[in-house]
Amino acid sequence: MSFLTAFFYDRVMAKTEQECLQEWRHRLLTQVSGEVLEVGAGTGANIKLYSLNVTRLVLSEPDKHMRRLLTEQLGNHQAGHVSVSGGSGEQIEADDESFDYVVSSLVCCSVTNLNACLSEIRRVLRPGGSFVFLEHVAAPSGTSTRRWQNMINPLWKTFMGNCHLNRETESAIVSEGFDIVQIDRDSMCNAPPIVRPTIRGIARKPN
Repeated sequence: MSFLTAFFYDRVMAKTEQECLQEWRHRLLTQVSGEVLEVGAGTGANIKLYSLNVTRLVLSEPDKHMRRLLTEQLGNHQAGHVSVSGGSGEQIEADDESFDYVVSSLVCCSVTNLNACLSEIRRVLRPGGSFVFLEHVAAPSGTSTRRWQNMINPLWKTFMGNCHLNRETESAIVSEGFDIVQIDRDSMCNAPPIVRPTIRGIARKPN
């Protein structure tokens, strides 16, 4: 992702964050505790929403421009149990079964290999651990939105940091062996129709 994209990201997303994303993030993250990894932490939109029940927080962000902004944001929320990593979703810098929760928000759309990313998330979760997700996804098959997503996707991902409009993230999570225990499907506020379909929820790694 280019420097300019990273620099303007928060400004572009500000109204959407205010109208829906902050509330969605808050509701999900209040359920998170223990040792936590956030994959693709971006500029740090989730940092202030984690509860005191989180005993260790690793913020992983592979893009150097995003990571610099993330580190600056972290400076405003100093905590000894928080660290920043440069690992990608497909190559998480962590031992097997080392986290109680893994969090991703608006990440699965842009990883190079979604299945590899979900496999890594499953690897680093402890048995019974949870994957907490908030993602924009493909619209239902046969809808006009899905047809537009399919048409525009090749150009969109080229200019939008590998962001895919038509990824079927929910089915990929299930295929990776997770049990989805909570899911909401909603429309992202103040966003173009092709990126409005979202899912958010919790998927559990079997014991």
